[in-house]
Amino acid sequence: MKKKVLVGMSGGVDSSVTAYLLKKQGYEVIGVTMQIWQNDSIYEEMEGGCCSLSSVEDARRVAYNLGIPFYVMDFKEEFKEHVVDYFSKEYLKGRTPNPCIACNKHIKFDLFLKKALKMGIDYIATGHYCIIEKKKDRYIIRKSKDSKKDQTYVLYNFTQFQLSKTLMPCGEYNKDEIRKIAKEIGLDVYNKKDSEEICFIPDNNHGGYIKRNYKDKVKEGNFVDKDGKILGKHKGIVYYTIGQRKGLNISFGKPMYVIDINTSQNQVVLGEIEDLYKEELIAKEVNYIPFKDLEEPMEVEAKIRYSQKSFKAKIILLPKNKVKVLFFEKQRAVTKGQSVVFYKEDLLIGGGIIE
Repeated sequence: MKKKVLVGMSGGVDSSVTAYLLKKQGYEVIGVTMQIWQNDSIYEEMEGGCCSLSSVEDARRVAYNLGIPFYVMDFKEEFKEHVVDYFSKEYLKGRTPNPCIACNKHIKFDLFLKKALKMGIDYIATGHYCIIEKKKDRYIIRKSKDSKKDQTYVLYNFTQFQLSKTLMPCGEYNKDEIRKIAKEIGLDVYNKKDSEEICFIPDNNHGGYIKRNYKDKVKEGNFVDKDGKILGKHKGIVYYTIGQRKGLNISFGKPMYVIDINTSQNQVVLGEIEDLYKEELIAKEVNYIPFKDLEEPMEVEAKIRYSQKSFKAKIILLPKNKVKVLFFEKQRAVTKGQSVVFYKEDLLIGGGIIE
């Protein structure tokens, strides 16, 4: 009997080809779009991205062309709680969260999987670019064939059980090959542009989004230097992140950057570029993939943001599921709320949230 797989279809080319590849491999494929957009008029204006109504129709049309069933599952409340509200509250605390990591952890590979299993489905699948393998008694994650599209940075929270139930065939291809497959089998989405914005903030103005929803909590405050000297006024801490230079709307005659955010005083601290460089950090909520726990200090390659290359570092176990990360060379703009992710060559070791 064919194994059943529930494919999360966003209406984009990657998840569309994922459904095709798994059907070709002999699985009984069912397409699902997760309804996560909120009851907000801004969503009705969206033309792309995984939240948009037009993307649902793209996914439905792909499913029809592939000859597979298609459904929409309602995750609005869960997405609002675990991603949208989390995102806003973290910014209000002076941190810079990664909503994709929160979505993967709580929605795509937890709630979506649980719903699939309750339906008697064997696996879930997505269009992420990574490679899942079983090595001896553990599942591991390796970087995808396409280094430019590799998405392992946002996938470090997997449990072993979740990995045993998840398929990601795009990891064995590069993006051009995926688009070529889509074109060859007649899918209109073969040349659809990748979504780059935060899916629930289509205009990319996260500060404006948070202010609309938490108007009483976003207040003007002071820009200060490292010594606490007042330099000017800011429009609310949610508009700023560590390393930011543009959008300060204040002139000093030299480049100045956000180097810290003091929520208790509602202050944004500015400094020069050398003030941005740090040689260590503490990460919390750490998860490991190839092993259960870190037993001794380990040399790794670490990334402190999605688009950055990795740098050599040593990770040292701390109490309460934390690690200290010591960089071999200082890193620019280490940012609270972002994730630090660890690798050994192409093997994903794990990661945690920068505290």
